Amino acid sequence: MMSGIQKVAIFGASGAIGHALAPELARRGIPFRAVGRRRQALADAFGDLAGAEIVDADLSDPQQAGRAAQGVDAIVYAVGVPYTDFDQHPVLMRTTIEAAAAADVRRLLLVTGIYSYGVPRTSRVAETHPREPESHKGKCRKQQEDLVMAAHRGALRTMVVRLPDFYGPHTGRSLAGRIFRSALDGKTATWPGPAGTPHEFIFVPDTAPVLAELAGRADCYGEAWNIGGAEAIAGIDFMTRVYRAAGRDPHYRSVGRTMLRIEGAVNPMLKELVELLYLQETPVILDDRKLAATLGVLKKTSYDDGIRRTLEWMRAQ
Repeated sequence: MMSGIQKVAIFGASGAIGHALAPELARRGIPFRAVGRRRQALADAFGDLAGAEIVDADLSDPQQAGRAAQGVDAIVYAVGVPYTDFDQHPVLMRTTIEAAAAADVRRLLLVTGIYSYGVPRTSRVAETHPREPESHKGKCRKQQEDLVMAAHRGALRTMVVRLPDFYGPHTGRSLAGRIFRSALDGKTATWPGPAGTPHEFIFVPDTAPVLAELAGRADCYGEAWNIGGAEAIAGIDFMTRVYRAAGRDPHYRSVGRTMLRIEGAVNPMLKELVELLYLQETPVILDDRKLAATLGVLKKTSYDDGIRRTLEWMRAQ
């Protein structure tokens, strides 16, 4: 059982992290509150799990955020926003922190990505790596992280957990998710930037036991933690494995800055990827040795197994 925690609220439960974490909490006998905008979608996803409570809330509204935070010991914050709305990350985080403090929540865990690190200086990036983002999205994420760590005072304990790109169930809007969909549909996948450089993906279900353990460990708060994937893999290798597992010949295109800007005129999502191309050119590969030293051996699903399981899930939808 998660030490000293009676109930967890998952803010942003309808995302991939929430879908992975909720069953893990139920398995451990920890009551949880699934918080998101769409009540029916939350009820459909989590209503049959033991200990589940469904709360629909707009976390940009302080009153609704406060209601979502009432009566829980810990908040796992996994709220996603569209690439076009990254300015909302620090805004929503500030509202959540204020709600948590007012509701006497004792623990707050932010699940985030790698953008705050900026261009990597080392082949593997540890938690001690400087956070010097040049991109707007990286700066928004850094501001969000800074708010969380500054709130680590008094009765409220906080931590930041960083993940690489993820794949698996409920990741349809991600880079990997779009590749899987293209493979199943027999279409051409789009890879932003050079496809031959290393990249890192994590199979989302692997995050759930780690997040549950970290949330329950009082000695892990006040710090940042990396959770890495199975290994670094070239984009072209990842796509080839996905297509072959789907029973298709690989078809992909590599798109650079100029083409992203041109196509971004009609597809805002592609336009937003321009400032993130550095992640494809100088990739951030996470060093999670600190985590392994604290929690012991980490389960890391191989790419071939994770790809197979992802395709099985998608085909069953």
